[in-house]
Amino acid sequence: MSVVERLSGACAVRPAGEADTVDGVPAQAVARPSCAEQTSALLAACHAEGLAVVVRGHGSKLTWGRAPERVDVILETGAMGELVEHSRGDLVATAGAGMPLARLGDLLAEGGHQLVVDDLAAGRGADGAGSTLGGAVATGLSGPRRLWAGPLRDLVIGVRLVLADGTIARSGGKVVKNVAGYDLAKLLTGSYGTLAVVTEVTVRLHPLPQEEATVLARVPHDRLGPALAPLVASQLAPRTLEVSARPGADPLLSIGLGGSVEGTRERAQTLAAELGSPDLAGPSVAVVGPEGPPEKTAQLLADETGTHGTATDETDADHSARPTLVRATSRLSGIPELVREATDRGFAVTGSAGVGVLHARLPEGTAPDAVRRAVEEVRALTLRLGGSTVVLDAPPAVKAGLDAEATWGPVPGLDLMRRVKAEFDPVRLLAPGRFVGGL
Repeated sequence: MSVVERLSGACAVRPAGEADTVDGVPAQAVARPSCAEQTSALLAACHAEGLAVVVRGHGSKLTWGRAPERVDVILETGAMGELVEHSRGDLVATAGAGMPLARLGDLLAEGGHQLVVDDLAAGRGADGAGSTLGGAVATGLSGPRRLWAGPLRDLVIGVRLVLADGTIARSGGKVVKNVAGYDLAKLLTGSYGTLAVVTEVTVRLHPLPQEEATVLARVPHDRLGPALAPLVASQLAPRTLEVSARPGADPLLSIGLGGSVEGTRERAQTLAAELGSPDLAGPSVAVVGPEGPPEKTAQLLADETGTHGTATDETDADHSARPTLVRATSRLSGIPELVREATDRGFAVTGSAGVGVLHARLPEGTAPDAVRRAVEEVRALTLRLGGSTVVLDAPPAVKAGLDAEATWGPVPGLDLMRRVKAEFDPVRLLAPGRFVGGL
């Protein structure tokens, strides 16, 4: 009896096609449950049969992390993509794990709210739809606005989940002040689907600003530190503080502001004047948004194509020509050195100088040995600067030469993480081998 026949009583199941792979590992079947109860029935059947399961939303980040040891069943969350509740008075919303982040943003905006999460995989995945809510939780996705609202793990206040044996559980609640029980939401955020299948997520919201503006400044490497230091503690309350750079070019600072119309415009002009002083960026400053000169903006953004965000140009998640994507972190004072050293080694970098998280990319076609050397050198630097380096994605030829330690780097608390995995998924059926330490 085929895998499809054995699982057909749980939910909609079809045979896997050629495109149904996870980082090159082919699946036997694709299941599409429409609710937590069907997910429970599916996982219970897989548990009884010893079938390995990997969850897929839009597939925008399926190549992140390590390739799984095996994939018997791909569990699609697309049929669980509804907005369950939007409590406008409490600034809380609940949605299915398959809800696209872009669609969720549109629905919340109708009530004047937003989930402050930037889709770092925008343009990737099925039809270029980017991340789903469940995929963002699985990978711990946070972007530029983390400086203002905190990381995603702090915005997730509740989850409904299904364990590997089919047990349905809840954690957290639908009000921000709920603290009852264990905080499984934080534990599951960034676990790459190795502990449980999340079917529903409750998140904390923020009001949409009346106005937004961005101040851009081209800053030489030797002035980056003096420019960043006052911005981090600025009374102008930047919502984002991004830096991007590529080999052979001066870094570009992008400072996002938001709030009332008058206040945002005043702060943008004040910030532009401060950055335009001869001691910092000099004349290479522009305001994007209210009253921002478009010709100056275009000049500042010249040659920045390909350095922003973390999405690649390929829509096929398993394309062998994809670039190498690395997340490098540092204490805030180390960001200028990290930017310079990474670009000297051929990386194009972009990330939040306000929270010390950069994403660095080497172009497709870079020789595997050269990639490994560059990653090792950046990792040595980030460790010295109090941070870490993780290879999020890379072409198959590069990944083949990286074991789990080379991918994730030193992992404090790995023994504890192994004990947690053994407690949640003792027979290792959920994305086995995809996470740190081969979890």
